[in-house]
Amino acid sequence: MKKKSFLHVPLVFCTGIFLASYRALEKNKGSKNNEANEDSAKETEVKSNALKQEYTHFSELKDSYDVIIVGASGAGMTAAIEVKDAGLNPVILEKMPIVGGNTAKSSSGMNASTTKFQKAEGIEDSNEAFYEETLAGGYGTNDKELLRYFVDHSAAAIDWLDENGMTVDNLTITGGMNQKRTHRPSDGSAIGGYLVKGLVKAVHKRNIPILVDTSVTALNENEGKVNEVTFKIKGLEPKTLTGKAVVVATGGFGASKELIGKFRPDLKDYVTTNQKGSIGDGIKMIENLGGQTIGMDQIQIHPTVQQDKGILIGEVVRGEGAILVNQTGNRFVNELTTRDKVSEAITDLPEKSAYLIFDQGVRDRAKAIDFYEKMEYVSSGKDIKELAEKINIPGNQLHRSVVTWNQSVANKMDEEFNRTTAMENDLAKPNYYAIKIAPGVHYTMGGIKVNMQTEVLNTENQPIKGLYAAGELAGGLHGNNRIGGNSVAEIIVFGRQAGQQAADYVKRHSLSK
Repeated sequence: MKKKSFLHVPLVFCTGIFLASYRALEKNKGSKNNEANEDSAKETEVKSNALKQEYTHFSELKDSYDVIIVGASGAGMTAAIEVKDAGLNPVILEKMPIVGGNTAKSSSGMNASTTKFQKAEGIEDSNEAFYEETLAGGYGTNDKELLRYFVDHSAAAIDWLDENGMTVDNLTITGGMNQKRTHRPSDGSAIGGYLVKGLVKAVHKRNIPILVDTSVTALNENEGKVNEVTFKIKGLEPKTLTGKAVVVATGGFGASKELIGKFRPDLKDYVTTNQKGSIGDGIKMIENLGGQTIGMDQIQIHPTVQQDKGILIGEVVRGEGAILVNQTGNRFVNELTTRDKVSEAITDLPEKSAYLIFDQGVRDRAKAIDFYEKMEYVSSGKDIKELAEKINIPGNQLHRSVVTWNQSVANKMDEEFNRTTAMENDLAKPNYYAIKIAPGVHYTMGGIKVNMQTEVLNTENQPIKGLYAAGELAGGLHGNNRIGGNSVAEIIVFGRQAGQQAADYVKRHSLSK
């Protein structure tokens, strides 16, 4: 039997940030070499949290598939799994040399209500509370139909992940939420790399082909249906691929200076947390087919970004108890109000930056800090005085701020800024730590307008037949401001919906022929 040919690519997923090196390797040389490579990969994974994955070689690409998935993002891989589980044959085309997109950079967690993991901890939650808090976070501008579907299917998304080997039973809280509904891996580590690794494993288990370095340049409509894409594999001439439906999951445009400058020129000089492939190409291709966009000027600034390399310092750090102080050592904001308000408070400071301050307890509970420390973003001291000296802020005032905060935790009342969440643990366990942060471009709430079935709508609000969109590419769900933890939930909830709906569309139209 002829062996399949694969392009082997090392992937590195580290606490929500993926660092990857790419090199083309020879096709399989035999079982002995394969076994040696597998052993080496396992050893490397233990030492560096790296996972070697296999991508389909372009020579194995068929002429047609039932559903073409554009983008190997979290939403794209989720959609592909649902298509395959519906008995159809999907293919995933990814322009980058690695999979995961912005999903791999996610750190804090995934929001969901009334889950089995909440119930196991005695947390009383409701879909209505999740709905209302998200609606308030978006200032009432959210697409209410999308939001209702989102919250009502969030618990099922958690179950689906668990069934596919991705258990997220460690609970925390993010800004704008009043309940612990942010789900993380059991060890409290960053959710992004964990989910990408799990989704890739689920894709491989189902033998779903994934091609990387494969840029889709156009979505093609024939006889009133989107059933073809034009693509280019690195180093080869452009080709077309036929399908019966297309799901676009190419992400937002947070790394596009062009689009940010066009829609929000005030943000064009901000550092971005986005991976470099998030340039809005999927949005442009859909617009070329007459697709409608919504809220393109709604771009979220994340308040806690390390500025040298645009690395997001996840909300989980504040969710586990960290406070924010200015250069004088004073708190200046409720750390867990909505992201836009925290960002504004930091930007209003003379230095336009601040410090996250936390103790060993937070350090132990928020495993993402392991990565930040490895990247040398974390300053530390055996006590408050030593930490203050290292970050050059007044030690006496920083000490007073921490003591005052600890008293607030003891009293369950923050008289300074009315913080009411993530007050279970004080900052009393040495050592002490600080990370300098400032706001950065993080997420694009706007994008392609879709309906509850994830069908792309044209400028007359009618579905474009055969075309679906999911993930950050789609606009409307979050309104004018996204709550932390909702984007990961979105990619699973609507990635599943896109896959299911595309599969149903293909089956219905196959029967009608």
